[in-house]
Amino acid sequence: MNKGIIIVILCFACTWRIYTQDPQFSQFYANPLYLAPSFAGAVEGSRVTANYRNQWVTLVPFVTYHVGYDQYFADFKSGVGVMWLKDVIGRSELGISRLSLSYSYNFQIMRTITFRPGLKFSYIEHGLFNYDLNSIFDILGEPNPGSIYDTERARNIDVGSSLLVYTKNLWIGTTFDHIIQPDISFSTLEARLPLKFSLFGGIELIKKGRLLKPRDETMSFAFLFKSQGRQNQLDMGIYWHKVPIVLGVWYRGIPPFNSQRGDAFILLAGYKTRYFNIGYSFDLTISNLISHAYATHEVSLSIKFNLPKRRRKITSIPCPEF
Repeated sequence: MNKGIIIVILCFACTWRIYTQDPQFSQFYANPLYLAPSFAGAVEGSRVTANYRNQWVTLVPFVTYHVGYDQYFADFKSGVGVMWLKDVIGRSELGISRLSLSYSYNFQIMRTITFRPGLKFSYIEHGLFNYDLNSIFDILGEPNPGSIYDTERARNIDVGSSLLVYTKNLWIGTTFDHIIQPDISFSTLEARLPLKFSLFGGIELIKKGRLLKPRDETMSFAFLFKSQGRQNQLDMGIYWHKVPIVLGVWYRGIPPFNSQRGDAFILLAGYKTRYFNIGYSFDLTISNLISHAYATHEVSLSIKFNLPKRRRKITSIPCPEF
């Protein structure tokens, strides 16, 4: 491990108090439990999801892993989900590991409108997962920082909530993460996760089929706005789905806040059936980091089982799953 990367990691650690932000996914609907606890049990059965994101592979990479499971309990009109997420930087794996439990409940306030609040409780660990700080400073030949870093890991709990309203073709929701703003510092300096606010939604347009022919082609317009600390971000784009192929294109950024051009264009391709989804997306950086940080890859996987043979009158949430 070269000294340059170590220095970058140490700078990142020392400035964590200022720049602490949550990891993000381009395919945020393919990671529903991370987006909002209201998505727990959003399918009429069981679901397993997995996601891998490698951001800026040409620089010091930020790598994020996610695995989730959720289940719908029709008799209780409730959904329960559990997820594990790990977000790390570089070979030393400085970052956050998170284990979360989500719960949602369905209220059908009108015949065609469903109201779905959700809660999420998390256990968080932040620190170095491969190297201890003493060995890093020994490699650098620098004096040991002593009492500044008093542990390799910080542990805390976290709470989030969300609200989702949807019909057959429309959905809109909001999420508040880090409501108690937990301290995740592994030094004597305080480093609290700032409150994150998310607003997401969209519309699904269904192509009219012929008599006795299923409607197997849709187009969806969707967006996600996030605000955390001093950072704001908007993702918006289009999904096209013709069974079983999914294609998508997205734009991320709020010029001039995310540079004069924005942050990135995102291209997506996927394969989707009722029981199995797999997607790949590529982020093309267009911000001021374009000459140093580009080539971001993301893969998502979803498997559904225990689904009822017949669909209910209120179908699953119409938002895309990529």
